[in-house]
Amino acid sequence: MWNQRESPSRIEKRFEFEEYQKISIFLKKIDELCKEKNIYPNISFGKNFVSVSIFLDSEKILNNEKEFSMRLDNYFLEK
Repeated sequence: MWNQRESPSRIEKRFEFEEYQKISIFLKKIDELCKEKNIYPNISFGKNFVSVSIFLDSEKILNNEKEFSMRLDNYFLEK
């Protein structure tokens, strides 16, 4: 589940991994999706996690942002 935050308006999620190699694959998929959707979130990662924050242009989550977040969830489930 993505968390919606204010000030600034954004949605964010932390993805947990057991192996660093899977993080590398996940980051590559994020890169491809960013280019496809023209959405460039803030991303941080460590040994066993990737955190993604998508900053919103409005208070509402737009369809493009919803699709982006759902696809990230699907990529994570593929691990």
